[in-house]
Amino acid sequence: MESDPNLIDDDSSISTLLRETKKIVVLGIKPESRADQPAYYVPKYMQENGYEIVPLPVYYPEISEILGKPVFRRLSDIPGPIDMVNVFRMPNDIPQHIDEILAARPHSVWFQLGIRHDEAARRFAEAGIKVVQDRCLLVEHRALVR
Repeated sequence: MESDPNLIDDDSSISTLLRETKKIVVLGIKPESRADQPAYYVPKYMQENGYEIVPLPVYYPEISEILGKPVFRRLSDIPGPIDMVNVFRMPNDIPQHIDEILAARPHSVWFQLGIRHDEAARRFAEAGIKVVQDRCLLVEHRALVR
């Protein structure tokens, strides 16, 4: 499995991926009321660094906007191509999103620090989607892109 070129775990490939990415859908984003949590401040940081953030919260049905952007409830409702799906979900919650992510055909899927799901990663990689697991988008961006 590790030989799949779509399973990314080296600095050079991550740097290239981040430079090619413009539009990031944040699955499991938290609202401003949770500003102290990574699922809010990581996308906020990425937005401040020029990325288009598309909020896709799992909870908070009353919230219609996060980071000044309209909230979407399904990947299929997001217009246009998706460069990256940044996942803030516990590993046991990921299977319910696999088919939706596959259908959306993002260029990449990024599982945040502490999140691994090898079966989902394998399925995404086999579908031609680049996958990064168990890494923090903010930390990697700061280290590799600035």
